[in-house]
Amino acid sequence: MPNPPTTGVKPDRRDNPGLGIMMMLAAIGFLTTMNLFIKLIGPEYHPMQVTFLRNFVAAMVIVPFILRAGGISVLRTHRPWGHAARALGGILGNACYFYAFARLPMADVLVISQAVPLFATALAVLFLNERVGWRRWTAILVGFLGVAVSVDPTGAMGTASLVTVLATLFWASTILLMRSLGATENPYTIVFYYMGAGTVLAALFMPWVWITPPIEALKFFVAAGLLGALGQFFMTYALKVAEASVVSPFNYTAIIWGIVFDLAIWHAWPTWPTFWGAIIISAAGLYLFRREAGHKHRAKN
Repeated sequence: MPNPPTTGVKPDRRDNPGLGIMMMLAAIGFLTTMNLFIKLIGPEYHPMQVTFLRNFVAAMVIVPFILRAGGISVLRTHRPWGHAARALGGILGNACYFYAFARLPMADVLVISQAVPLFATALAVLFLNERVGWRRWTAILVGFLGVAVSVDPTGAMGTASLVTVLATLFWASTILLMRSLGATENPYTIVFYYMGAGTVLAALFMPWVWITPPIEALKFFVAAGLLGALGQFFMTYALKVAEASVVSPFNYTAIIWGIVFDLAIWHAWPTWPTFWGAIIISAAGLYLFRREAGHKHRAKN
């Protein structure tokens, strides 16, 4: 999976960009290492089973914390179907990413996954009627060009590459749903139902896909879940102590982690299409972050 969007928890922010950047870098490290364990588990297990076990372990860590912080009021919601839709988009996106990680170099998947903000901005125009100027549209189109380069500039796209693009689209949809839910729902409610409903929905597939893992594989599943939970915690607190416009660009360090893991474990260098795609997608995404931060700053003033 990609580095997840902010959970929606917005506690009182202290202005400490240095600490926020360090916590975001740690979060990206945890989440990319989680993806490493997913890859090491291998393609023998159905991606939905991988999603279920990862979510189950992460939920066992995160949900008690959320209940303690938010109290019983977390369970009250006026938009159950909105939470269900976001959870469904999340598990489908995760399953697609886990399928891709088991079959492609990590850097290839992580480069394409960085296009989530580009897809989210485009979808916001279509479904939320948000206004996007020609500069941001240009950045989106350039970013999509980067995705095309990363997938395969010759047009001979493999199944795993197409699944990665589909996963990115699913994750972009979860960002839009989170924005919509955030307008009416308690932030802790959003997190609780995302983790809880996501685990339950993934569990529905288990009668058809479950393979009992040996103890060694089970250790990898547990490690992936714990690392995912740690990544969520660190990302949440990074956004607590610093503005999103300051820390969010450091999501792109996931590409560096992916390249390092590919080299260290599989001795695989990134291909030129992956290299150029990373530059194009990162440049387009960073430009979008800059434009959106400028819009928010002018709105405040």
